[in-house]
Amino acid sequence: MMTLSVELGPRTYPIHIGLNLLKDRALVRTLIPARQVMVVTNTVVAPLYLRALTDCLVGSTVVHTLVLPDGEAHKTLASYEKILSAMLEAKFDRSCMVVALGGGVVGDVAGFAAASYQRGVGLVQVPTTLLAQVDSSVGGKTAVNHPLGKNMIGAFYQPQAVLIDLNTLETLPAREFSAGLAEVVKVGLISDYEFFCWLEANRDRLLAREPAVITYAVERSCRRKAAVVTLDERETGARALLNLGHTFGHGLENVLGYGVWLHGEAVAAGICMAARMSQRLGYIDAGAVHRIVALCAHFGLPTTRPARVSPAQLLAAMQIDKKASDGRIRLVLLQALGRAALSADYAEAALHATLSDP
Repeated sequence: MMTLSVELGPRTYPIHIGLNLLKDRALVRTLIPARQVMVVTNTVVAPLYLRALTDCLVGSTVVHTLVLPDGEAHKTLASYEKILSAMLEAKFDRSCMVVALGGGVVGDVAGFAAASYQRGVGLVQVPTTLLAQVDSSVGGKTAVNHPLGKNMIGAFYQPQAVLIDLNTLETLPAREFSAGLAEVVKVGLISDYEFFCWLEANRDRLLAREPAVITYAVERSCRRKAAVVTLDERETGARALLNLGHTFGHGLENVLGYGVWLHGEAVAAGICMAARMSQRLGYIDAGAVHRIVALCAHFGLPTTRPARVSPAQLLAAMQIDKKASDGRIRLVLLQALGRAALSADYAEAALHATLSDP
């Protein structure tokens, strides 16, 4: 097991990464010491990993579980309310803890519930998908979707710990695994060119899920994310760069309908769109764009706007975005492979041309 740290003063917390951690009773009980625990999971993850986690807590802990339907379509205020209702019905007090066992949807909605129940209770993230392990479980972003926009209702709320059991990736469907790789590629593009090159060189080993390669990819991604969150917890500066591809991607998810594309699939298409726009603006060349598109395509990820989404629809959805400012869509663009910047000062023609790419 390796342990990283998100350094936030008195709210500093560990990220534990390793194998068979869900069966480590001593570790689980140390991270989840509360007398009352609400484990939030979904219908896919519960049969696989819920028993292992709750067995570790048997004893002095009163464990309740809430199993949500699977999928982005259920990242809603209704699911959030279900969690709060279950905690109230069980008479949970302010010393309780919420444990999010699942992917990004479970982590986000359970985290938001923890942030708001009695104005905030303990939270532990136990991510079971690659995307959640390398991105959404770290950094304290919690939210639910609104029909008009993704992640528009939520809070910054840091967990007390993140427990990443890499064994959970063994049962992850290929499509979900590939979706997680989009967030790994993003890490290399925004700040770590050496890592991007490593991903290109090890792309087949990643798809084969070789343990050593997966461990390295998760660890390096989490280390980068932790460093950024330490510098900019509430996304007032450097953390915004982690949104490379997300403004395009969130727009695609909104127009298509939440859950039609996985989040990582939409992000991959968004990354490729941001790369093409960066080329139009003269920041990167065609060779760099080709490398980005080729890597995403190799991982089985979409690289373009789907034909059923019109440029006008996508633009309208992107205008309802948390990063929009004074009527301008702020975008993370690539200045080079491994270097990104947030900007609203770009030629509108470049954006419209990018949205119109077939």
